Amino acid sequence: MRFVFHTLLALCPAAVLAAPLQIQFLAVDGKPVNASVVTLRSVDASRPLARPVPGTIAQDDLAFIPHVLVVPVGSTVSFPNNDKVSHQVYSFSPARSFKLPLYRGTPPPVTFDRAGVVTLGCNIHDQMRAHVFVVEAQYFGRTDAGGRWSAPDVEPGEYQLEIWHPLSRVQRAVVEQHVTVGTAGAQLVIRAAAALKLRSESQVPANWDAY
Repeated sequence: MRFVFHTLLALCPAAVLAAPLQIQFLAVDGKPVNASVVTLRSVDASRPLARPVPGTIAQDDLAFIPHVLVVPVGSTVSFPNNDKVSHQVYSFSPARSFKLPLYRGTPPPVTFDRAGVVTLGCNIHDQMRAHVFVVEAQYFGRTDAGGRWSAPDVEPGEYQLEIWHPLSRVQRAVVEQHVTVGTAGAQLVIRAAAALKLRSESQVPANWDAY
């Protein structure tokens, strides 16, 4: 019991240091940017990255649900087909290229072992599209309708912040910035330095997997 007691004491200081962080992402005109992917990676290479998690992108009513999924490197994603017609999910993205045979039901999950944006399509239904954003970071998520993303337990330190949008005309991050998180946490407002070049859903080209 004494050994366990001392072990718990050793772990407590790190847990106490964790603090809430909130980031709000605004466009040049000050309007909040919804559905942006936020990643926060420590500049301290010794800090462990987020662990792999299971994820799901379903096919319902000839659409991918959700259309953007954010997962850590090494995660597995299932692609259940809930429609009455068959689908053939594929990606040509360098971060993870694959093609599932034409199927109904749920095929074996796909492992995403490289960071980057993986754009998904269906060989049978061209209008179907989605993204798996595979991150190599400690913290990650997506902004809400108010452009806000929050994490309740960020360890203090120096981080590289990146923000990406699934409708961006470029595959790289639209924001890259160094941020500092103190022991009391932080509330940061990040404003884009230039106008965001985002596609509208109706302007997505036939070869949308290229961006």
